[in-house]
Amino acid sequence: MTLTKKTMIREIGRRTRLKNRDVQMMLETLTAVWIEELVEGSGRIELEGLFVLESRQVDRGEQSGRLRSGNVPRYIRRVVVRFSRGLRRRLTLLPDEPNKPSFQDHGA
Repeated sequence: MTLTKKTMIREIGRRTRLKNRDVQMMLETLTAVWIEELVEGSGRIELEGLFVLESRQVDRGEQSGRLRSGNVPRYIRRVVVRFSRGLRRRLTLLPDEPNKPSFQDHGA
């Protein structure tokens, strides 16, 4: 399943009992604030326990290559996403197999 903007709005509205138009306004405002921060601000958004989103300026050096349309810019912005340890751990955990004890019985 893909979590689209429309399905997020519906699910958040269902869970919070907020009107979908209020959730949509909040989501659009959040997106606008994040874009402004990445473009104009410090370029760092951190949601504790979830991810860090950073916009970094990269110096490609003097020999940065060429495009058909002309020169390639020496400095570019790159967006980097780093997931929290807890989220990475949850994404890599496999569900327990049925009928398999979650601990070892060493005999009592």
